[in-house]
Amino acid sequence: MNRLKGGIMIQKAERLSNVKEYYFSKKLREVAALRKEGKQIINMAIGSPDLPPPNAVIKALTETANTKGAHQYQSYQGIPELREAIANFYLKHYHVTLDSNQEILPLMGSKEGIMHISMAFLNKGDSVLIPDPGYPSYASVSKLMQANIITYDLSESNNWLPNYKEIEKQDLKGVKMMWLNYPHMPTGTNATKEHFKEAVAFAKKHDIMLVNDNPYSFILNDNPLSILKTEGAQDVAIELNSLSKSFNMAGWRVGMVVGKDEIIKSILQVKSNMDSGMFLGIQKGAVEALNCSKEWFKELNKTYIKRRKIVWEIFDILGCSYNKESAGLFVWAKLPKGRSAMEYTDQLLKEKEVFMTPGSIFGKNGEDYIRASLCVSEADLDTVLQRLTGLKH
Repeated sequence: MNRLKGGIMIQKAERLSNVKEYYFSKKLREVAALRKEGKQIINMAIGSPDLPPPNAVIKALTETANTKGAHQYQSYQGIPELREAIANFYLKHYHVTLDSNQEILPLMGSKEGIMHISMAFLNKGDSVLIPDPGYPSYASVSKLMQANIITYDLSESNNWLPNYKEIEKQDLKGVKMMWLNYPHMPTGTNATKEHFKEAVAFAKKHDIMLVNDNPYSFILNDNPLSILKTEGAQDVAIELNSLSKSFNMAGWRVGMVVGKDEIIKSILQVKSNMDSGMFLGIQKGAVEALNCSKEWFKELNKTYIKRRKIVWEIFDILGCSYNKESAGLFVWAKLPKGRSAMEYTDQLLKEKEVFMTPGSIFGKNGEDYIRASLCVSEADLDTVLQRLTGLKH
């Protein structure tokens, strides 16, 4: 119960009773307070690219801002040029054919899509399959929808891929949706064609809609995959994607959901009542990004390869183990035996002024792990190396 200014009492909605404030929302306030005290905190926790987008993207934004009509409301479905660019992008990089008029819906970031998809398809009491470890928003949004959460375990022993035989041992009655996320965050595991085939077969067998969240497929990954390339996938699956990581446009909030037209129409029913279209300059910039050649990713990954090598050195100093074959913007590392992820990252922050992410925020299966972002300059990473000398494991 909250007392507002003026004396009235306002009861929070019941849907908030099981939802906590997002970890980073709270923790970044703590980091800001430490910086205000003069602490030189180096943030290795957040996957917010620090590099600029392609030059053509900035040019399109600035030029469009001066055109007639640019500052008016825009289409709820995005401009045709953007949808066509998304269709061409999927064909070029994933070999997936999409109808730009019916099978593509631009979003203000794929995180928005998690909410819109859930609102479109989940009723109170429906069940949702969610990975552990996994992106916390899958669970929090499902809780806001008052859905039942059924977690499925991902483990290092199974290369952080779902074990569908084990999942089938659970009561799947009432399960309506399953969240996938490959390349996986936080572990960096990449899906295989065989895994996606297994996922589609599982979904068809149990009449479950698959949602693959796919924002990391071009970062440190030579084999980008879309679940929609899998035979029969478009009957049971949709996919979220984003320009945030691939084109250094996290603050622009540009994402997309692609899939069967009936599903896209249902999501649009929600979205069209939630926003009034994306700024035209942002859409024009997104078109330029999507039209970039593969050379953009090669150059981008040269920087991340250099940074990742230093992060590996950092984890070597900390006595952690990690997989050198992982993809995406993070390195996922196993702590020395007996260490708690939350306590360990708090120790790093307090003693060395280095902020990393405890794996426990992604689920119980992340308790023995920590995550480091590659969105940190080489100079700052070298500073972290110097600070960590002498830290007790």
